[in-house]
Amino acid sequence: MRNVAFIAWHDVRHQLREGSTLLWVFVLPAVFFYFIGTVTSGFSGTMSGATATPIVIAAKNPGFLRDQVDLRLRDNSFEPDWRESVLPDAEGNLPRRVLTFDDNLSDRIAAGDNVTASFDTRASALSRQYEIIRIQRSLYTALADIVTADARTGGALTAAALVELNNETRVWQLDVAAAGQRQEIPSGFDQAIPGILVMFTLLVLLTSGASMLVFERNKGLLRRLAYAPMTRTEVVAGKWGGRMVLAVLQIASAVLIGTFVFNMQWGPDIPMILVVLLAWAAFCASAGLLLGSLAKTDGQASGLGVLVANALAALGGCWWPIEITPAWMQSLQNFLPTGWAMDALHQLISFEAGALAAVPYVLTLLLASVVVGAVAVRSFRYE
Repeated sequence: MRNVAFIAWHDVRHQLREGSTLLWVFVLPAVFFYFIGTVTSGFSGTMSGATATPIVIAAKNPGFLRDQVDLRLRDNSFEPDWRESVLPDAEGNLPRRVLTFDDNLSDRIAAGDNVTASFDTRASALSRQYEIIRIQRSLYTALADIVTADARTGGALTAAALVELNNETRVWQLDVAAAGQRQEIPSGFDQAIPGILVMFTLLVLLTSGASMLVFERNKGLLRRLAYAPMTRTEVVAGKWGGRMVLAVLQIASAVLIGTFVFNMQWGPDIPMILVVLLAWAAFCASAGLLLGSLAKTDGQASGLGVLVANALAALGGCWWPIEITPAWMQSLQNFLPTGWAMDALHQLISFEAGALAAVPYVLTLLLASVVVGAVAVRSFRYE
């Protein structure tokens, strides 16, 4: 164990002397926490309907149906602003969201004429589709109200008939409950801090960790270790241990910054969160050792490390909540190590599902660490 500890300590000390490693381990995570967390803050409120979304309704002479449409829009977490026409503001900008109806809405519907509604939004790609769904739900519900009220009055649709309909108790009601204690999709710093932590740990280990091993092999440093009074197992274990320590330093720095700078609330299962992060560190250490054993040049190690880390981060839910992605992407996450780590952290932090919910993910990460580590041991070479 003394030889293993000596090699691990030497590797960590050497890597921490590199300015680029210090930058990626201690500085850039905080920058990304702030940028990504600020950009995505409030996104879950929009998705869950907790915060009303402002919308301009352009309708000339909408009549008594204005109240019914307004009611259904508010039911779907919109804040309508009714206007006869839409004009640019002082800076020449049009409203961010505009729902437009044909003129004389109530009169045309009462007469049985077709009415066109169009919706235009400048929302981001992440929330545009969800806004469209809420608009459609609002309008179809209002249409169902109109059809029902019209049938009751024998084709003489009135505002009083709609009011009477609204006051009735609904025969069918849908109760929706969250799977855990928290109900909203993680966003802002709740999404950014765990996501960036997972991504940067993998990124640093696949670049700095792998490149250092390639450098030592090409410079003949590993060949010297082959002649030292230590076994091959001790050398490989020491190299893995050095990368494990670097991963732990990366995680510890991110956790401290997230807690004390960005006031991250980790939830009630902090011990299990630490277990998940240690299992993730073990996997990243094995992955870094494997890439360093396979790559032939520094450029290969760095290039492949950046490519693989970013691809796994994007597909594994590090950049955005996986819950908002298409079904195929949510299914793919189940087969990715970043997906296992992020799902475990979301279960513990965002949904407060309890420590046992993370146990399968921890076991999977540890198994993957062993498998990847075994391949790295077989691929390890002195020259």
